[in-house]
Amino acid sequence: MDKTEFVADPQVADPGTSVMKKLPEVTLAFWIMKIAATTLGETAGDLFAQTLKLGYFLTTILLFLVFVVTLVVQLRSRRYNPFFYWTVILSTSMAGTTMSDFMNRDASAKYLSDGATSLGWGPQGLGLGYPAGAAILISLLAVIFTVWKFTGMTFVIRDIVTFRAEALFWSAILVSNTLGTSMGDFLSDSSGLGYAGGALLVAGLLAVLVALMRVPAVPNVVLFWIAFVLTRPLGATAGDFLTKPTAKGGLDLGTAGSSAVLFALLVGLMGYAHLRERRTLAT
Repeated sequence: MDKTEFVADPQVADPGTSVMKKLPEVTLAFWIMKIAATTLGETAGDLFAQTLKLGYFLTTILLFLVFVVTLVVQLRSRRYNPFFYWTVILSTSMAGTTMSDFMNRDASAKYLSDGATSLGWGPQGLGLGYPAGAAILISLLAVIFTVWKFTGMTFVIRDIVTFRAEALFWSAILVSNTLGTSMGDFLSDSSGLGYAGGALLVAGLLAVLVALMRVPAVPNVVLFWIAFVLTRPLGATAGDFLTKPTAKGGLDLGTAGSSAVLFALLVGLMGYAHLRERRTLAT
């Protein structure tokens, strides 16, 4: 796969203008790291909210603050730094996990462990359900993209270099990761496909997107954003498959152990991306 995978023709800036890129090239390695980050976001979000019993409400507040801190670091950076960028992706995935759970779930027994009557401090959840929650998030994402379109700024991430464009980009990322979590949980919990079946379905849809790249009438930038949303439910179903009990179709590896392994994998991938970026700048 080449370096322009899932990327549309850019709205290039003035050729005489020299700018530092803030976001990565979209390559196969990008998608591998995205899936690793979103899977870790699912297991880590569940670790804080469910295993440590902080609850969806308190965990959402804490993880949203983590997102804000990591985003400030990324926005203040003058050039692309893989550690900064992928830390924000991870923080949006973790926050998106608990934001989705808080929107869609409630204190009913099907969302709690056996014998539990509550989960953490504060409201247990809004109980909107996956369809209503997804509809709200899709509407919010559509508003962000509409505003983005009217600004006239590019949707191609390798050409995003201004503060306003990057702020819109990260707003879309947070909402799309939350939406992807809702989709993944619906596939795992309510569709009847189970964790492995849901993951296979999303993987099949991603394969269709790869095939559509060869269709000139379909803009690659549209395929990119669809793929970005779909890799989140892939991570959500994969995370659930790793952590949920075997009686529910999971591997029962636990949120702590799975998160530790995924974190080590993601840090290793970020280190590799950092070395590649340094070599690129040196040439």
